[in-house]
Amino acid sequence: MIELTLSPWSFHHMNATELIKKFLNDRLDSVPSNLPPETLLVDLGVDSLMLAELMFEAEDELGIEIDSDVKPPKTMGEMVSLIDDYLARKKD
Repeated sequence: MIELTLSPWSFHHMNATELIKKFLNDRLDSVPSNLPPETLLVDLGVDSLMLAELMFEAEDELGIEIDSDVKPPKTMGEMVSLIDDYLARKKD
């Protein structure tokens, strides 16, 4: 019998868009398959609490630390850019 488990290592290879889509699919009833960068997070049902949870999940899953005074993203594109910026800093 083969048992498959996801190690923390596998999450570090997830990109920002995949993480956001997984987060939204886990929490919202209906998430469009195509989420262009200009999609407003509020239009998807993301409130301020859920946005904070998303940022905490990004920190945990990707091993980054988002500054507490960062301007909250309003769109998918802004959220992806925010996470990607912190991932790039981590690699430096």
